[in-house]
Amino acid sequence: MEHPLQKLWAQPSRLVVGLMSGTSADGVDAVLTEITGSGLDTRVRQLGFFFLPFDSQTRQEILDIAGGETGGSRRLCLLSTRLGQLYAQAVGELMTQTGVKHIDLIGCHGQTVYHIPEAVNYLGSPVSGTLQIGDPSYLAEAFGCPVVSDFRIRDMAAGGLGAPLVPYTEFLLYRSETETVALQNIGGIGNVTLLPAGCRLEDVVAFDTGPGNMVMDALASRITGGRLTYDEGGKLAASGKVIPSLLAAMLDDPYLRKSPPKTTGREAYGAEYVRWLLSQGDYDLADVLTTATWFTAKTIALSLERFCPALPQRLIVAGGGARNPTLMDCIRQSLPRVQVQTQEDLGLDSDAKEAVAFAILANEALFANANNAPSATGARHGVVMGRINL
Repeated sequence: MEHPLQKLWAQPSRLVVGLMSGTSADGVDAVLTEITGSGLDTRVRQLGFFFLPFDSQTRQEILDIAGGETGGSRRLCLLSTRLGQLYAQAVGELMTQTGVKHIDLIGCHGQTVYHIPEAVNYLGSPVSGTLQIGDPSYLAEAFGCPVVSDFRIRDMAAGGLGAPLVPYTEFLLYRSETETVALQNIGGIGNVTLLPAGCRLEDVVAFDTGPGNMVMDALASRITGGRLTYDEGGKLAASGKVIPSLLAAMLDDPYLRKSPPKTTGREAYGAEYVRWLLSQGDYDLADVLTTATWFTAKTIALSLERFCPALPQRLIVAGGGARNPTLMDCIRQSLPRVQVQTQEDLGLDSDAKEAVAFAILANEALFANANNAPSATGARHGVVMGRINL
C-alpha cells in the first residue's frame, strides 16, 4: 500500500495553503502557494490570499484566555474546536476565491494562547512551554490532505525558545550574496531577521524586537470606545504628539536590553502593560498612542543597532504595521542610514508573508528537513518542527 505522503514526495511542486492567526487576534490569514522543491531549492509562487476576520466575541475570547488570568480546560477545549472550524472556513473561502478544487498540504500555525520561553518553577521543576490551539483535524477532514501544525514545541524540546520561526523561511527566500538585508515583521509583536551578505543558516540573527501593533491596537480601541481595533492608516497617532518622559520610561525596558536569542508576547505587552502605561500620568490618549507608535519604531532601531553585527543596507517591513504610514515614517526617521521598504515595494504581499512562511515550514516538514534556525531560537540543533495530521 502506498504511503499517504509518497505521492507528494514524487511531485515536482505542490499546492500548499499556509494559515496564520497571530497575537493581534484579528483573524485568519490564508494563503495559497505553489511550492517547487524543498530546502535551498525551494521556490514559492503566491496564487491567492484570503483574510477571515474574527468577530468581536471570538477575538475577545482569545484575548481573555491569552491573558492567562481566565479560561480553564472547558473554554480552551471549545475555543480550540471553534478555531479549527474557522481555519477550515478560511481555507474553503480561499479555494472558492481562487477556483482551486484540490490542495496537497496545509501548514497551520494555530493561535498562541500562552508562551513561556524561559523556564519557570512548576511542580518543583523548571518548565518552559508554549500552547497553540485550533484543532487541525477539522482541516484534514474537510480537505483530505495532510495538515502540519504545532510547530513551536519541537524547537523548545531541543532547548530553543520556540520562536522566532519565520527566519528559516526568510533565509531560503531573501538571502543575498552581495547585500545585508533585514526583514521586520510588525504584527502584534515585532520580530526582525538579519541576513548578512553571503550568509549561511548559522549566520542568521533573528529575535523579537518587542511589541509591534499590540499596544497601539489597545490604545486605538480605548480612544474610539471599541469602534476601531487598530489605528487605521495611523491617523490617530498622527493627530497627537510624543510625550518624551513617557517614551523614555517605555524604552527603559529590561527586554530591550536582553541579548538574543529572545522572544516575547502578549504576556509582556498585553492588558497589564497598557494599564501600566496609562498609570504613568494623566495624558491625552492620542498623545499616548503617538508615543507608543514611536516606541515600536525605536525598539526596531535599537534592536538593529544593539544586536546586529552591522546595520543592513535594506530593511523590508511586513505585517499590519507596514500599512501604518505614521509608524513607517517613525521607522524611517529612526533609521536614517537604512533604506526602509515594504513587501509591496518588492511586488510582494505584506499581509500574506507569515502565512506563506507556514506553508514553507509545512513543506519542509513533509520532506523531513530541519526547519528551525537554531541561531535564532537558541535550540541545540536543527529539528523538524510540526506534527503531521494525515
